[in-house]
Amino acid sequence: MTDSAIQNIPAARPVIDESDIQAVVDVMRSGMVVQGPQVKAFEEEFSAVVDGRHCVAVNSGTSALHLTLLALGFGPGDEVICPSFTFAATANAIRLVGATPVFADIQPDTFNIDPAAVEALVGPRTVAIMPVHLYGLPADMTALNAIAERHNLAVVEDAAQAHLAAIDGRPVGSLGVAGCFSFYPTKNMHSLEGGMITTADAELARQLRLLRNQGMEQRYANEVVGTNTRMTDVAAAVGRNQLRRLAGWTDQRRANAATLTAGITAAATPVVPEGYLHSYHQYTVRSAERDALQARLTEQGIGSATYYPTPVHRLKPFLTEAGVPDPRWELPETEKAALEALSLPVFPTLTAEELDRIVVAVNA
Repeated sequence: MTDSAIQNIPAARPVIDESDIQAVVDVMRSGMVVQGPQVKAFEEEFSAVVDGRHCVAVNSGTSALHLTLLALGFGPGDEVICPSFTFAATANAIRLVGATPVFADIQPDTFNIDPAAVEALVGPRTVAIMPVHLYGLPADMTALNAIAERHNLAVVEDAAQAHLAAIDGRPVGSLGVAGCFSFYPTKNMHSLEGGMITTADAELARQLRLLRNQGMEQRYANEVVGTNTRMTDVAAAVGRNQLRRLAGWTDQRRANAATLTAGITAAATPVVPEGYLHSYHQYTVRSAERDALQARLTEQGIGSATYYPTPVHRLKPFLTEAGVPDPRWELPETEKAALEALSLPVFPTLTAEELDRIVVAVNA
């Protein structure tokens, strides 16, 4: 095969096949397209992957985070500790309820929030910790839950990237007061767009159902001020179809990751602590020459991505009135990771030849 005939390898490859399309067609023909039987079935089926927790489907992962904080009663004057090395939605949800995000540094080996940094930031206004299971690797929930118990804090898991990740056999989404998942098209499974909130608290689940549907369970019997963040039956039908294949896709992601880790020698490969199951939403390496590495991969037709080149505390909405980062946020590991992290293709439809091309290109 000539160089010109070599196909590009994208950074991610969402799966939308004929079975997903047929699921949409079936719902459209049914005439029941919003908050109907498909949503209920999707919630019940997703419950099986989060230790039987109550599941509340919404229209996005951001809505899942936002509604959870609303349902817990957090607002102005409250502080929620979260990482800055994450997608902005994590901190946006905190701001949307009027609370203040307090940014903690990360552990350099896992990219996840550092429990020691969290402990140091707990203050009189702290009401919750929002760890992110970044790239599909669970945060240190044992340490974080211990901190939360000592200080009477809620732990809300941002599990947007971590479908089927686990610690000692316990799935993420079952390790805090609530877990929040995303079903965006590039996630390990998707519903075109959507989110899911998981919780063991039946009353919290009821509050979430009220909040997603204008504050009512029965039509025109509004109980609280709510939103319209419902999931459509079209999205739920796609989600149900994707969920049936999630376990197989995740096994393949893990196999692909193992191949990459065994072959890559020119960059630091992902660290997975003992007892942890990584779901590899992203396969992220570290390199002091990240930009040069990414340029070389691009030249060879191999996609890659930087998640996240600008930490959240440096984004415009989170700067001080003077337009600079808040001096409270000294986050050296976060700053370093933003310069060194590079995510390589790991999606389940990669071929053995494509995996070999990635290894060779990284090591070149």
